[in-house]
Formats: sequence, structure tokens, C-alpha cells
Amino acid sequence: MSSLQPVTATDLPGIPRFRTGKVRDVYDLGDTLLIVATDRISAFDYVLGSGIPDKGRVLTQLSAFWFDRLRDIVPNHLITVDVARFPQRLQPYADLLRGRSMLVRRTQPLAIECVARGYLSGSGWKDYQASGAVCGVALPAGLRESDRLPAPIFTPATKAESGHDINITEAEAAARLGSADLLARLRELTLALYTRAAAHAERCGIILADTKFEFGLTDDGTLLLIDEALTPDSSRFWPADQYEPGRPQPSFDKQFVRDYLEAIGWNKQPPVPALPEDVVARTRAKYLEAYERLTGQPLPEDGRA
Repeated sequence: MSSLQPVTATDLPGIPRFRTGKVRDVYDLGDTLLIVATDRISAFDYVLGSGIPDKGRVLTQLSAFWFDRLRDIVPNHLITVDVARFPQRLQPYADLLRGRSMLVRRTQPLAIECVARGYLSGSGWKDYQASGAVCGVALPAGLRESDRLPAPIFTPATKAESGHDINITEAEAAARLGSADLLARLRELTLALYTRAAAHAERCGIILADTKFEFGLTDDGTLLLIDEALTPDSSRFWPADQYEPGRPQPSFDKQFVRDYLEAIGWNKQPPVPALPEDVVARTRAKYLEAYERLTGQPLPEDGRA
């Protein structure tokens, strides 16, 4: 069941931990991995002292929704989010895992982030102001912040273990992958996924400004969509009825958190502040609203997508 007590750490005795990210704890099950989305929240490259209740459940269930909707474009790594179908050795931890975890196929992740942009925002806007281009993609002169682009663009980035991902050109991305053909395939898939998702979001009154995808290869060379898909943590979702180019847009993510940290003058260095209850509650409400608007359903309590 949902609880207003956030899950900010996991511990599964007897299950080897594969890695710990800013939000996700990953466990090694041999041929498969268990990805557990906690309620941790990061801002300005630091995990904060407060969690956002239900955030991990939103990330997991929304990813499952999109994986199912987009599987005809590219297969993905998801096996199940149904804890009852998890291996027997995970059943003692079912209450913790329910709704916030995915059993997935193991892959070799590719060395780049695949970003699609339909609007000019974030690091893309900064790049454009400096050079008139984003990741080497030249754009028309005179665009404003948050303007819709003439057509969606593919803008790869590095995967940073800490700090921000760095925008790179397609030539640099191909060099990292060791294959121009593989990069071309990733560009095609990234733009197809973005186009499908953006059209769905638009019908829900939401603008999908940009998003990032990760891909991995199985042992037999099959290309899979991995990690998460089209969540408020990996995408910019804007309410369409408030869209006004020429400025930053309100968004369905951790905007309240960033605004609060800026307002208190945090120097973005440790110690990391905790969040007041109203910022936590408003941020939680935004994540839940994004889920409900995009899926047309309330967040499921039983963890079944």
C-alpha cells in the first residue's frame, strides 16, 4: 500500500547489490537484474535529505506504461513489475518491492544518453545561445527559450557518473559507440519514440519538451530500451495550458524543490538541506498528477501495471 513515509534506502539481505544510483538501487540476480526505484530526490547534483513519498512508484509504473506502449518500436528490458512473479528469494521483501521495482533482462548499456528535443530548453537553450546550435545541430536564428523546434532533433550526451551529462555531437557519439551505423539506428529509434510519446502526451494536455533514453545490447546483440522511460525524472513535461515561450515553463517534476533551494540561498555544497513538508507534498502531487494524466488511471496500489 501507499505510504506517506518515503523509502530512501533499501537493503535486501542475501541479494547482491549491483550498484546504487541517485534514485535507483540495482540488485544482481544473475541473468536478470532487480531495479528498485526509491523515493530519493536529487537537485543540483546532490541527493537531498528528504524523500518524496510515492516518487519511486510513479517512476516504476510510468516506465512500465511506456515500455508496453512503445514495444512495437523497439523491445525493452522489462520482464515484470508484478512482485508475485519475482524469484522466490525476493518474496520476503515483497512489501518493500511492490509497486517500485522491475525485474529486467541484463544488457550491456551503451555508452551514450540518447536525447530527443522538440523544444528549446535546459542545456539545449544554453548551447543555442552560445552557438546557434545544439550538439552540432544548427537551428534557425531568433528562437526564444522554450520555443517549439521546426522538427524534433537528436542530441546525444555522455553518461556522467556524477554531475551533469555533457552534450556531444553525433560524430563524438559514434566514436564512443565505435559504430556510425549503431548511432544512426539509435537516432532513428530515439526520434520515433519521442514522436509517439509526444503525440500521446499532447492528447493528455501535456507538452513533452524533451526526454532521454538509454539502450543496451544483450549477449546475442539484440538492442533493447533500458533503464526508465518517459518519467518526470528523464523528461521535461509541461502543462500545455500554461505554455508561454520566451521564458522557463512550469513542469511536472522537481521544480518546487529547485525553487525552494534557490530561495533559501543554498550554495549547492554539503551539507545537503532537508525539504519542508509543503515542498515535499507539492512535489509528490506533481509526480502523481503526471502519472494520472499520462495513463488516465490513478497510481495502482498493488504494483501491477
